[in-house]
Amino acid sequence: MNDHKKEGKVAKTIESQTAAIPSDVYLWTAIASMGVSLTLKLFKSNSTALFVGQWAAPFLLMGVYNKIVKTQGSE
Repeated sequence: MNDHKKEGKVAKTIESQTAAIPSDVYLWTAIASMGVSLTLKLFKSNSTALFVGQWAAPFLLMGVYNKIVKTQGSE
């Protein structure tokens, strides 16, 4: 049985593009989304503040994915 699985064309393309982005970008983007969320909250735009504030976690997850691709490679 062959346990070695190949990545698809789309996954390889995404990995090559995300590996070119510095890891700090994802961290600073997450922090910026929290800052924008706080600002919106202070200006009483509560629903928009919650919406923007929820972007931080996906940005951090993309940063983790970026770091894995850079250190482990795609295959």
